[in-house]
Amino acid sequence: MAVSTSFADIGASGKETLQTLFITGVKNAHALEKEARQILSRQIERVTNYPEVEQKLRMHLAETNAQEERIDEILHALGEDRSLLKDWATQIMGNMAAVAHVPMADEILKNTFANHAFEAFEVACYKSLIAMAEATGQTQFLSALRQTLQEEERMRQWIEDNVEKVTRMYMEREARGEKADR
Repeated sequence: MAVSTSFADIGASGKETLQTLFITGVKNAHALEKEARQILSRQIERVTNYPEVEQKLRMHLAETNAQEERIDEILHALGEDRSLLKDWATQIMGNMAAVAHVPMADEILKNTFANHAFEAFEVACYKSLIAMAEATGQTQFLSALRQTLQEEERMRQWIEDNVEKVTRMYMEREARGEKADR
């Protein structure tokens, strides 16, 4: 889809609006990373029978922590601070999302599906932020945003590539009468 990205003909107030949109997007990304950390931390605490999943979650948690630091640096460079309300709300949502699947007999599957959707959401978020950074001339942030995008894309792809494997492992454990939910 071809979209014009020329903002050359907008005035100062229009440029200010675009800058505000970018800052809001960065604050939203910060809150999103807080939510991701909560989800990953809770899942890591519970996963017991899927070592490869646990290892990947731990690796992505470390990436998530670095992503949050990158976002903090962008906000600082913009002379902004994170939104405490958004951070608080998304941390609560992250905790709720993480425990929502706990009572399920197939918790590992529900978490796998939800993680795939969450990673796709994060991919879309960072693609949007990159477009905003380009449109507002904030090219100094593109490297950090692209690095995060690549990490989120890798995690989303890993989950997608392993849905069948995790499902089969779950089914095998259930068939043997072993604890399979997590």
